This record gives sequence, C-alpha cells and structure tokens, in this order.
Amino acid sequence: MFTSETMESLQQEIEMVDIEGAALDALISFCYCGKIQISDVNIPSTLHAACLLQLDEIKEACCEFLKKQLCPSNCLGVREFADNHSCRELVRFADDYILENFQEIIGTEEFYRLPIDQLAQLLSKDELVIPSEEQVFTAVLQWVEFDSSARKQLLPKLLECVRFPLCQPEFLINAISKNALVMADATCRNLVDRAKDDVILQFSALEHPKVQGRRTRACGAVDEVIYVVGGYETRSVERLDPGGASPVWQYVASLNQERSFASVAVVDGFIYAVGGLGKGKWLNSIERYDPATDQWISDFAPCRVSRYSLGVAALDDHLYAVGGFDVYHDHGLNIVECYDVRRNEWTSVAPMGTGRSSLCVSVLDGCIYAVGGKSNGPVLSTVERFDPRVGRWEEVCPMSTPRYVHGSAVLHGALYVVGGRNGNSDGLSSAEKYDSRANKWTSVTDMNSRRGDVGLAAVNGNLYAIGGINDNSVEVFDPKTNQWKHHSNMNCIRFRPGVAVLQKP
Repeated sequence: MFTSETMESLQQEIEMVDIEGAALDALISFCYCGKIQISDVNIPSTLHAACLLQLDEIKEACCEFLKKQLCPSNCLGVREFADNHSCRELVRFADDYILENFQEIIGTEEFYRLPIDQLAQLLSKDELVIPSEEQVFTAVLQWVEFDSSARKQLLPKLLECVRFPLCQPEFLINAISKNALVMADATCRNLVDRAKDDVILQFSALEHPKVQGRRTRACGAVDEVIYVVGGYETRSVERLDPGGASPVWQYVASLNQERSFASVAVVDGFIYAVGGLGKGKWLNSIERYDPATDQWISDFAPCRVSRYSLGVAALDDHLYAVGGFDVYHDHGLNIVECYDVRRNEWTSVAPMGTGRSSLCVSVLDGCIYAVGGKSNGPVLSTVERFDPRVGRWEEVCPMSTPRYVHGSAVLHGALYVVGGRNGNSDGLSSAEKYDSRANKWTSVTDMNSRRGDVGLAAVNGNLYAIGGINDNSVEVFDPKTNQWKHHSNMNCIRFRPGVAVLQKP
C-alpha cells in the first residue's frame, strides 16, 4: 500500500480509519521485532487491521489461531468473520467443521442468529453429518420458534430442505403431521403429504433406490465413483461404483495416447490427465475426460515443460503440475506450473525447495502438499506446502517413512499416504496420516499387501488402495474400524495409475 503506486504512497500523513490503536501498535511492533501476541481478546481487531494493511503473514497467523479455537458455539461467527475479511481458506475450514458438527451447533446462540438463506444452504448440503433427518426437522422448528412471529412465514422455505422420505413413518405421521406451525401453512402441508406418499406407499427411500434422488438422498453420503486412468504402457481406463451391491470394474473410453507415469486431477466434473511418457517420449500435452459423453479431448494448451512422474492437484479451478523427472540430468524437478482451465493457459509459479519425482500431491485446507518422492539422492520423507495466496513453498513435518511411487488422498480433514517404495522392490504396506493443525504424522494400520506404485482414492468416507506392481487388486480402509480388507479386482494390472473421483450425475 505504502510502496506501490497508490495514493497513500504519495502522502506525508495518512489517516488510519477503522483500526484500533492497540492493534496498530502491535502490528508496528511486529514489523520491527518480528513477534506478535495473538489472543481471544485481540484476534478480531488484529486480523481486521492486518487485512487492511495487507500484512499477509499476520493474517495467516490469525487464521491458524482461529482454526484451533473453533467449537460448536463460535464456528458460525468465525465463518462469517472470515468471509467478511476474504479469508477463503478459513471459510472452507469452518464450513467443513460446521457440516461435521452440526448436531452440536443446533441450539447455540449463533445458530438462532443465522440468516434464513445461510441456514437453508446449510441444510441442503449433501455433506451434512446428522444422525437422522428427524433432527434436521427439529432444528428447523427450533430456529423458527425462536422468533415465531417474524419467522413462521419462512417455514416453507426451510421445510424444502428437509428430506422427509428419510424420516421414520411414525415420526412423519405423529410428530410432523400434527405440528401446529406446519399444519397452519398450505405449502408445508403439501410437502408433508407428498412425503407421506413416498414413505408409506413406497416404503423407505433407503431400502428402495427407485425413489432415490436429491430430495431423498441421506445427508452425509454423496454417491461417488472411482476412475483409474492408464498406468504403465496402457491407455485403458476403468470405472467403479464402490457403493454397489456387487462392485464391478468397467472399461470406459481409453486415453487418446499412452501416458505412463502421468498424473490426473478433477476440475468441474472433468478428469484432466497431464504429462506422462508415451512411446519413449516424455509429454507436455494434456487431455480431458467428460463422463457425460465418455470421451477424451486433447485440444488444450500444453505444459511449458515436458515431464513424467509428476504430481497434479486441482484447487480453485486451476491445475497445478508439480515436479516430475528430469531425463537429461537424472533427478527430480522443482518446477511448478499452474493451468487456468477458463483461459486455457499455463503459467509458472514458485518452485519447490527440493526437486521431486514420483511424488504425491494433494490439497488440504486450501494448500497444496508435495509429499515424498525422489530427488537426486535417497528417497525423500520431506513434505512441502504451497499456499497460492502467499505464493511460496514451506517445509512442514516430514513423514515417518521415506516414500516414492506411493498414494495420497485427503479424508476427514487429514492427509493420508500409503504404500510406495523406499528401496524395497516389493513395496511398502505401511500407511500414515498428517494432521495440519498439529503439524504431525501418525501411523495408520498397515495394508494387507505391499503396494509400490499404488493409487489412492477417498470415496464416501473410506480409502481405496488401487493396484501396484503386478497387482490388479483393490483394498478398502474404514477409518471407523481402522481396518483394511479386500474390495475388488480390476480387469488388468495397473502399475502407477492415475486415480480420480467423480460424483455421480
């Protein structure tokens, strides 16, 4: 602000408006000594001042502080405060917390102050974690009854968000149908009557998939499918619905060209395959799969650098191509490119501190994590994190086990890595997960098989370890039981495949 071409840079005196004196004093002190004390008392004024003065380091520290303070009684207010100050990553973090802890949030002071639009949006989320739909209805009533005279006309809009076919028939008939507020409104009565038809005449929506749809899908469960793309010397692609009664892998359209050791990511429901090795040539081209048409299209701008054994991640409608193998110098690359899917163009961003090939790349809390891999020496256990808002990489806690050609995925706010190799040709069976709040890795139950060159997917609350050297099998990890078990077999062996997850249309 003061050094760029702005009006403030030309003034001798600048009036600071809407900044508390104590907060300004603390920020000035930080500029000289590099230290600042953040507490529950000064966090609102400190973050507000840091945003106005564009002190991103302080802003980030404040957001990290607020993440650790989240609880059911304050999470809605923190989310609103973060949104007002354009703290996008904190907003995403708070959104996840709210969805996972909604049952405890009901009845808090902040819950009763929620605007109608925000409450309706929250109740409509498929990711909402709630034991029963009856509790969603009860939450709606509590919110309306808090100020009945002003809010009773809003009840129809909120009842549109309640998935009545998921309610028990007894509750629908004895509680909802006899509620005075519901019965006093014609629109509400019609909603309940339609729901009774679905539940009573067609039985339960959960037992009869034919009545499934957006209005009857259970909260907390989003139907997802796994796509396994290519692998060593194959263009074929397979698809699996893991939630089916008898999971079967099915072939879909093959890649337009062979892409050994490519990487894939998903943006807007499309799968992008980037780079790879094709018939002895390392590639800079990309292609995109449309599940609606079952076609791959290659008419996209190529990367600036040809490479394979790279990692690719999607964040905010952008693809990030990270690292890869430098054939000429026989070591890992540290370069990172960003692809804007709207503009169809690539730009270079800050390089990693360490060159990495055969790494894993995942997105957690709005940041990109580059995990393990090989450089020009031993296998790496180190991990780097890139925040696109700050534009730089930083090292975080290393893994317990050095790994390359491993799999990674994010599940329930934690980054999991499985398998890979660290010099053992048979591969590793070990797994571990990273907690970004504690900056700590902890061990997870070993897989049943050693899996080098493995893919990993997080689907419907479980992890799926897919393929590996001389392996077409898939095993699934349930975090509730902390156990792995065999799930299915692909149609062919897949050695270092690309793995993508799409929601069902």
